[in-house]
Amino acid sequence: MSRRCDITGKGVLTGNNVSHANNRTRRRFLPNLQETSVLSDALGQMVRLKVSTRGLKTIEHNGGLDSFLLSRSDMSLSAEARRIKKRIQRAMENRQAAAA
Repeated sequence: MSRRCDITGKGVLTGNNVSHANNRTRRRFLPNLQETSVLSDALGQMVRLKVSTRGLKTIEHNGGLDSFLLSRSDMSLSAEARRIKKRIQRAMENRQAAAA
């Protein structure tokens, strides 16, 4: 698996360590990724995602996983997030069909 957030798309950045003598060596800045379970109200179950801590805060700020994914375009989401979005849309359509 890559070191990339499923929600925000944050990934690895590169830069330099600079010593006191101004010697430069390459280094990597890794995102703070967490393998976490997020509740989907439409699916009624927990969904496992690899999300940065900023991504978790973004999900909560937007009112949960369902509303966050439905408000985003497919182009801005990872493949895993697009699959979950489709599952959520299908579950919501089935609920509306059952209610009608």
